[in-house]
Order: sequence, then structure tokens, then C-alpha cells
Amino acid sequence: MRKFISELRGKTVMTNDGQILGVIENFILNTGTGDLEHVLVIPAEEIEPRMFKTDAQGRLVLPFSEMRAVRDVVVMSTE
Repeated sequence: MRKFISELRGKTVMTNDGQILGVIENFILNTGTGDLEHVLVIPAEEIEPRMFKTDAQGRLVLPFSEMRAVRDVVVMSTE
């Protein structure tokens, strides 16, 4: 399924077991290949950011390859 980045911004990200990680704020692209590599997520209050890779602004840096859109949320595979 194809989606525009603008359709994903603001979507909730959750794990495949239902834990809410946060909300998509931005994306990291590889300018050489044009591939979407990472998703920057504002962490939910109940998430401990130290358990994830984060950027200087405290956003979670999650691999795009582990994500799939399911209606109103984006699910990140944790397996």
C-alpha cells in the first residue's frame, strides 16, 4: 500500500502488542538513495525514552522498515 508522508505525520505509533509509543512528528530520509530510513516520534508520557534510540530533541528514532500503517495508527513490529 502506498501512502504520502503527510498522511502519516501525526499518526499514533504503537507496538504490535498494543503499547502506544507516541505520535509521528517527522522522518529521516537517505538523500543518496531517497529511501525513508527512520521515523521521529514524540514519545507518549508512559514511555521511557531511554529504552529507545533518541535524537537531540528527545524524539524516538524508530526504523521505518519495522512499521506498517493500519487504518488510524502505525504499528511497529517488535519481533
